[in-house]
This record gives sequence, C-alpha cells and structure tokens, in this order.
Amino acid sequence: MWGRADLAPVFPLLSLPDKAVKLLERNIPSFLRMSRGAGPKVSRRLCSKPQEESPVQPRGRPVLRVPGHKPTDWEKKCLLWAGHFKKPEDIPEVVSIDTIRAAQTTLRVKFSYIMIALTIAGCIVMVIRGKQAVKRHESLTSINLEKKAQWKEEATQSTSPKP
Repeated sequence: MWGRADLAPVFPLLSLPDKAVKLLERNIPSFLRMSRGAGPKVSRRLCSKPQEESPVQPRGRPVLRVPGHKPTDWEKKCLLWAGHFKKPEDIPEVVSIDTIRAAQTTLRVKFSYIMIALTIAGCIVMVIRGKQAVKRHESLTSINLEKKAQWKEEATQSTSPKP
C-alpha cells in the first residue's frame, strides 16, 4: 500500500499544528494551557483546593453544632398553622431548622392558594357588577361626560359676575 517513502512529503505538514501551538502558547491564558503530557486537560489551579491539606480547627474554641434551633414565637405560630403540631405545648424546645423551613414553605403555598382564590373571586364580582351597570345603562364614558359637564357648569358659575 502506502510506504514511508510515499508519505515523506506529508510529514512536515503534520508537525505544523504542533509548531503553531508552541508559537501561540505564550498568548494562551495559563488556566487554558494544556498540561504537559496529559492531553487536552484544563488546568484548574484557580478554583480547586489541594486535597491533602485539611482545614485546621482553632484549638481555643471547640466547634459545637446543635442539631436544632430554638423557635421564636413567630416560628411557633408557623409550625402550628402549617399543621406540624396541634397545640403550642406540643412544640419541643429545640426544633430542626428543616422542620421550620418546611412549615414556612407550606404556609407560602397555602397563602398563594388563598391569593389565587381571592383574585378569581374579585374577577367574578367585577364581571357581575359590570353586567348590572350595563343593565342600568351606565358606562365609564357616560359617567365621565356627566362629570365634565358638572365641572364646566361650576366653572361658568364661579366666573360669572356676582350682583
């Protein structure tokens, strides 16, 4: 098939991309440069922490992590309204923060449902009142014309000379 002698003129062309990368390497930012011998790997020096080093804890004060949270009065009301507890006496002194967040999320959803229902009810009431106004032959245009006529009348009365 193809012998080495046949491909000899092509070999210099194959090394051109490598030469171009070496020439342009000084213009490539350091975090995008290919690491030597590793292939097209992105260097992540800027965003990674060394694995061998562990964070050093200060010896003066030990880190105490309480698994719960002492709820405030407002948070207790949220826990009751969300249905997590039946009575205020049932609420423990320390509650997990996840329980409090779940109760607040439940209340947010309930509040949004109430707002949706009130919006729909308000729309229905406005449609009914609008239909009643049409039956009485009232419209915004007629109301505005009546007001403007009344204002013109008051303006002519105030500018007329007094006897």
